[in-house]
Amino acid sequence: MDQEERRELLYGLLGDLPDRGRPVSARLVAEERRPGYILEKLVLGLNGIEDAPAYLTRPVGARGRIPYILYNHAHGGDYELGKEELLVGRKALLDPPYAEVLADMGFGALCIDTWAFGERRGLTEHSIFKRMLWRGQVMWGMMVYDSIRALDYLESRGDVYHGRIGTMGISMGSTMAWWTAALDTRVKVCVDLCCLTDFHALIARGLDHHGMYYFVPGLLKHFTTGAINALIAPRPHLGIAGIYDKLTPPEGLDRIDAEVKTAYEAAGAPEAWRLSRYAVGHFETTAMRAEVVEFLREWL
Repeated sequence: MDQEERRELLYGLLGDLPDRGRPVSARLVAEERRPGYILEKLVLGLNGIEDAPAYLTRPVGARGRIPYILYNHAHGGDYELGKEELLVGRKALLDPPYAEVLADMGFGALCIDTWAFGERRGLTEHSIFKRMLWRGQVMWGMMVYDSIRALDYLESRGDVYHGRIGTMGISMGSTMAWWTAALDTRVKVCVDLCCLTDFHALIARGLDHHGMYYFVPGLLKHFTTGAINALIAPRPHLGIAGIYDKLTPPEGLDRIDAEVKTAYEAAGAPEAWRLSRYAVGHFETTAMRAEVVEFLREWL
């Protein structure tokens, strides 16, 4: 089975998803000038069920088409924060927030509120999961679907350099980054921080470390974490993990690294995969931030 067939199989595990042919709608609610970037406050119609409020940032003075990052916010039990993470950061991230960092690099960024977070909160995560299950849907599938449709929106904009779209995030945002990159080759660079979790290592350590949103029926019959990430090859991919992070057990990282290295070597691009491990827990350090910036500068 080739990569495209594997992608189709993985996508098919994500439940009954809306039609991809439906056009994405976008409404500009407000535009503000912030230090170093312009902020667009948007409402995106991604799935035909409920709107997704979003923030888009672009560097002040940018001309023509520029690289963009699909930025994925974390979970952390903070259902209010959502897309605000792009602008204000969170405890697990360093200052300045990534909106400023990316603008300084000449990159734009888009972050949507995913299901249950930010301006989409109201029903609890558990209620959404259960309701979707009854309808043949998978919560993680609907979340990934919205991220793929956010790429559709980016491609519709005249200021986006289509061949230079990346994705990144920490924690839940990390998981979203590698799933989205695995399923959609329009993502040219992937950076994930603190959640490259080996599924089997997670089972051994305890499944309560992850929320209900995370679980996809039948996934382990077909895919390991390494096999999903292998679908990103040969596109550049940086994984960053803390060896004391309960979500990234070292034995699981070893398995992922071996499987993904094999895929990148087979694709003739061993230099495009990097897994960096730090002697820390579930948070970003100064050295991690520097590595992220260096990787994005090099590859995007």
